[in-house]
Amino acid sequence: MAGLVFEILSSQHVGANGSTPVNSIEVEIVPGIPALSSCAARLGAPLMHDFASISLSDLLTPWDLITKRLEAAASADFVIVIYNPKSKGRPENINKAQEIILRHRSGDTPVGIVKAATRENEKVMVTDLAHMLDCEIDMLSTVIIGNSQTFQWNGRMVTPRGYDRKYKI
Repeated sequence: MAGLVFEILSSQHVGANGSTPVNSIEVEIVPGIPALSSCAARLGAPLMHDFASISLSDLLTPWDLITKRLEAAASADFVIVIYNPKSKGRPENINKAQEIILRHRSGDTPVGIVKAATRENEKVMVTDLAHMLDCEIDMLSTVIIGNSQTFQWNGRMVTPRGYDRKYKI
């Protein structure tokens, strides 16, 4: 939430009623583990190479810009992490995202879906791009779509970085 706090503070020039200027307010940031890291750990090793993180929520970001980002990430062969994939108010955005990505990726591209990561009711699913919409996806889900090199191994996703080519193991 540091981004939200800094965005609001940076837009203010003085405190309420001319009180303490906001630039004198001390903000402590406590580092945490982002959902994409928790989800990646549950799925195996899908983020070993470059990746892009994209939210499908169009409440604060116009859908045109989200579409542009999806196109760019998919065409550049990034692993794509999708936050806010589906809500009651915008159930179709994940379908639209899948359509965009399928223009650049094979339907058998591995996809991992983690719902309620690290919580008691956590659910981990590994599927493919063509069938990802058959899985339960909601606002508690994070979707990780592999790149052209990502593969499934022992029920996990692996995006190789190329260590096997560089090192003789």
